[in-house]
Amino acid sequence: MKSVLVVAVALIDPDGRILLSKRPEGKSLAGLWEFPGGKVEAGERPEQALIRELKEELGINVEESCLAPLTFASHAYDDFHLLMPLYVCRRWKGIAQGLEGQAIKWVHAKSLRDYPMPPADLPLIPHLQDLL
Repeated sequence: MKSVLVVAVALIDPDGRILLSKRPEGKSLAGLWEFPGGKVEAGERPEQALIRELKEELGINVEESCLAPLTFASHAYDDFHLLMPLYVCRRWKGIAQGLEGQAIKWVHAKSLRDYPMPPADLPLIPHLQDLL
């Protein structure tokens, strides 16, 4: 089974809310909410991929020193195995916007389970709830 490395981040605002992004129509798992991020390209470190993805998807600039690893998810989908490190970030430059047409929403940790998510994201919720 093919393994895919995807990196994600919990952006946490000053009110302790976490940014969720809704997967747009036409993509796999469309309509589900997820932590922002994306695939790690060949030759990229996870932190570099996350910085690139946040700029492309949300229009924000993040310094590598502001990314703190928290936990990871390991999930077997039907046709690939996903390994997804989750970082926490509390400092960035710019205002997050859905630059690829995706909806975004700031959510308190206690409310994360109210949003349907891909199976790989679900095990990350308790770690964030413990943190916040």
